[in-house]
Amino acid sequence: MTGTSATAPAASAGGTPAIVVYAQRERTRTLMKSAFPRRRARVVMTRTLEDFEAAFKDNLVDAAVVDVGGAQEDTWRVASRAREYPSVPFFGFAALRAAEGPALAQCATYEFADVLIDGVDDGAARDIVAHLSFSTRFARALDDPPRTLGLDAPLQQAAWRFIVSHAGRPVRTSTLAQFLRVTREHLSRSFSAGGAPNLKRIIDLVRIVAAAELAKNPGYDLRDVANILGFASSSHLSSTAMRVVGTKPTSLARLRTVDLIERFAKGHGRSRG
Repeated sequence: MTGTSATAPAASAGGTPAIVVYAQRERTRTLMKSAFPRRRARVVMTRTLEDFEAAFKDNLVDAAVVDVGGAQEDTWRVASRAREYPSVPFFGFAALRAAEGPALAQCATYEFADVLIDGVDDGAARDIVAHLSFSTRFARALDDPPRTLGLDAPLQQAAWRFIVSHAGRPVRTSTLAQFLRVTREHLSRSFSAGGAPNLKRIIDLVRIVAAAELAKNPGYDLRDVANILGFASSSHLSSTAMRVVGTKPTSLARLRTVDLIERFAKGHGRSRG
């Protein structure tokens, strides 16, 4: 994960995924900034439930960290949002003390992915969180392009992995070409060789797959999904879903990735330009 640090929710739709931290204690805020340095992650620090929820509407959230040491009522209101965003791994942060036992049990009740232990996991926190982050799991699940897409050439597969690493965020063909060290013209021509889907359609397909995953979160509506993935509007998301997989966006939440790819393979793999 790369990017810059932030101390308040930033309206950066389509930008680098964020790690949202809820912490009242200054010590925790300092430790989180140290665990996730600017050059490696974009951290959004919050102190209130309202700011915490706003961060989920303004950013593609990779993970959330909630300081549960000495937790108050507001802390558990924040923690309960794990049920609203099951695609986002929630992590508790607490000291390894007997007094924290009830707090750790409460984290388990809310199905937190893990608890980071103050003074024990400080050096490993970034790796622990990154391994379970939304974008990492998304890229890992789609690492090998589905056989039905016919992306067998090395260049096609390298392009696919670059696209899925963005977890549904916009990908410019010029950026992809630069990454692969080829021209845009060569990339577009070679990618769709042999009847394979063209590049623009594949980028849109991956974005719709990500939109479907996010739409399964009770805390998001379609407008939220469109915003955090960098679509111009919910109407833009709707038209893209119809064009790429032939389905209304309201159906995305009930469709699996394999369903979307099957729909795409049935005649939606080519676009003009």
